[in-house]
Amino acid sequence: MPVMRFLEVDPEDSKLVLSEFPDAVCTEGVLVGQELVKACAGANVVSCFIHTQFTKEILTQLPDLKLLSTRSVGFNHIDLDACTKLGITVCNVPDYGSHVIAEHVFALLLSTLRHIPEADKKVESGLFDYHGLRGIALRGKTLGIIGTGKIGCAVSKIAHGFGMKILATDQCRTLEIIEKFGVRYVSVDELLRESDIITLHIPETPDTKHIINHSALSLMKSGAVLVNTARGGLIDSTALLEALNSGKLSYALLDVLEHETNFEGNTQLVAHPRVVATPHIAFYADDSMKNMYADSFQAIREFISGKKPEHVVQPVKVVCDLPSVKAR
Repeated sequence: MPVMRFLEVDPEDSKLVLSEFPDAVCTEGVLVGQELVKACAGANVVSCFIHTQFTKEILTQLPDLKLLSTRSVGFNHIDLDACTKLGITVCNVPDYGSHVIAEHVFALLLSTLRHIPEADKKVESGLFDYHGLRGIALRGKTLGIIGTGKIGCAVSKIAHGFGMKILATDQCRTLEIIEKFGVRYVSVDELLRESDIITLHIPETPDTKHIINHSALSLMKSGAVLVNTARGGLIDSTALLEALNSGKLSYALLDVLEHETNFEGNTQLVAHPRVVATPHIAFYADDSMKNMYADSFQAIREFISGKKPEHVVQPVKVVCDLPSVKAR
């Protein structure tokens, strides 16, 4: 049996891991630098999550590593080119629960636009009065979805149920959401100009980093709402703060931040009265966590039995079709 290490394992999930692989070692929290190298030394198989950075410098110090299985859809925390050169197979979990992330998009929207936290505080203070809490309805509003993979498609399904008009942009069109939910694919410029609410569902790559920048924000409607449950680096935080201060955006609803590993860089942004931030919890639900581990376990079992795991990640160039915005 190969030597296994499971990183970023919550205490309540350790039993699940050990029931499948009794000899595995589970580590809680995020390890960096030599702490990470020491924890993974001698391991043939490592299961990680998004906060642990497997850079070239780290990977070259792990000569025994053969399989790196990330329990996530995204894999920008892993240097894929280095893994390829070092003969390390990388697997991900393409869909552990796209619906839970889509649900979180609407949890953020509904709680914010209907002033749920403020209303709760008002009632708790003994004031049962609706004045000052007039909300914004979703029905009839235009939702712009940037990226229509599994999560973006799930968002379109929920938006259709709310009676929203739905625009989308992506390199590839999904016919099912056009036919079932009336999604209309448009250019990114049109999506930015016409949407009341914009939600991001693309991976962060060198080509998509800061895809929402000064130029993109300048095209948006005055008073638009921006939602990000994908990756923090998709948005230029400085440009976002300026758009909020100027009133260009009415709200930024963020489950991810550009500087998650250096939280001090987000102080001004998260303190802004029109920013609602959650600590990367969109994925964090009961069934999604079970699916996440189950898929990672399957990849490991396939690998140690000599089979090629189903969800092997290869270095690819992933771009969102946003050339006009990036060119500005």
